[in-house]
Amino acid sequence: MGIKGGLAVHAWKLLRAALITGIIGASLAVPMTASADDPPTSSVEVSQTALSPGDTFTVTQTVFNKGDFVLEGAKAALYAKDQTLTDWLDLVSCVGGNCYVAEGAHFRASFGDMAAGETRVVTWTLRVKDDPKMDPFILRSQLIGDNYGYEIYSGPTITITPQAADVSVALSASVRSVVTARITYTITVKNNGPADASGIRVVGTYPAGLTYSSSTCSRIGTTRSVNCDIASLASGASTTRTLVADTGLLTVGTLTATAQRTASSPDDPAAANDKVSKSCSALTGLIVRC
Repeated sequence: MGIKGGLAVHAWKLLRAALITGIIGASLAVPMTASADDPPTSSVEVSQTALSPGDTFTVTQTVFNKGDFVLEGAKAALYAKDQTLTDWLDLVSCVGGNCYVAEGAHFRASFGDMAAGETRVVTWTLRVKDDPKMDPFILRSQLIGDNYGYEIYSGPTITITPQAADVSVALSASVRSVVTARITYTITVKNNGPADASGIRVVGTYPAGLTYSSSTCSRIGTTRSVNCDIASLASGASTTRTLVADTGLLTVGTLTATAQRTASSPDDPAAANDKVSKSCSALTGLIVRC
């Protein structure tokens, strides 16, 4: 092989080496791409989605930097879809970042720069306002930084319902006879919840033909009715009040007493158990069966 042929072969080897080096170098420079197995850049878990005014709950937000770069000034953010989150919720606290209300509308938690592939978790403690909007809303979340913002994800629908306390009334009667019969009516008031109840009033009324004797409630003037006022009653709790009345010598027939809830707060959702009656039968003023 001549000099020209040797030079040509040498040139070809140099060119091939350059091409290979270029290809390898180009491969090393390809930016990292997200894997299909990567978690979303933001996701939330909510402790409860059906809430009432005044309720406190938690949102656990997990954020993931799926890029091949440092996310500068990274922040976890919570929004209400197409709404202002602060119309429903107040920010109580958070763990995992420095949390604050942004623009008076939504919540953010900052935690500094976030490396490529890094995961952070923020646990938010939030409280439903005392007078929130009653429309449901979709909770949305996002991972954002000073140099990039990832997509916004939609989470669960949060429903706010008014507080309610189902106050039920029961009525029983017992008889003790001496010269005439004395009937003791026992009014049982129970709060079936779910909220605590306050400002409860139950009106008890004994039947015509009887004479007022005593009561643990307040008699309304000289009427046959009493006001049983209960300042507060926790969910699941109950209390009793009594109303005592005497028969007369000429008392006969069916004797029906009543007890009815007339006021309580918050709203009572079940009217069916607000009023109750109890009937006794008088053969004479002395012989009474309840």
